[in-house]
Amino acid sequence: MTESQERWERRTDTPLAVASLLFLTGYAVRVLAPGLSDTWRLLCTAVILASWAFFAVDYAVQLRLSGQGLRFLRSHWLDTLVLLLPLLRPLRIVRRYEAVRRRRARPRLSLYARVIVYAGLTVGLLGFTAALTVYHVEHGAPGASIRTFGDAVWWTCATLATVGYGDVTPVTGLGRLTAVGVMACGLGLLGAATGSFSSWLIQTFAWEDEKRPPES
Repeated sequence: MTESQERWERRTDTPLAVASLLFLTGYAVRVLAPGLSDTWRLLCTAVILASWAFFAVDYAVQLRLSGQGLRFLRSHWLDTLVLLLPLLRPLRIVRRYEAVRRRRARPRLSLYARVIVYAGLTVGLLGFTAALTVYHVEHGAPGASIRTFGDAVWWTCATLATVGYGDVTPVTGLGRLTAVGVMACGLGLLGAATGSFSSWLIQTFAWEDEKRPPES
């Protein structure tokens, strides 16, 4: 990553996080409040499109600053995924986890704790997003067992935890595709949290062994 890219990311990190939340808010209102007036529905659509445009501008600027051309798509696959669906922005926890793992200095619990907390918040946000998506595409489908938003939240919790009770399941193609994504994200984020803690323990023991004077 070039220095100009790093400066750009530092400047846009918070605004993009806000844009992601606005995107989620606009989508949630449209899904959970179908009886809105046309004015409010238009406003929600405008917020969603504006947030999406912000992410598109960020992606274009990063592509320009990287100087990689089409190679940028391969080396920054996570940014490409976030552009397609801004609600997946919390998956940037993967980058933070990799940055922590590459540290060679004395291991600090605060760094790993932040990764774990961020991963937990990410699971909650992605779970809510998945529940919204599944409810949106499932509640009106023929033969659907997910009829209410509560059903969708229950299904999401069971899927993220990889429990899979099977009492409610998606029947549409998009609903099942969302289920696959929820499973993958749940396993990945859980692995990031547990892996970060395990890495901190291992680095701590290794650092203490290196500092310990040799036995005579």
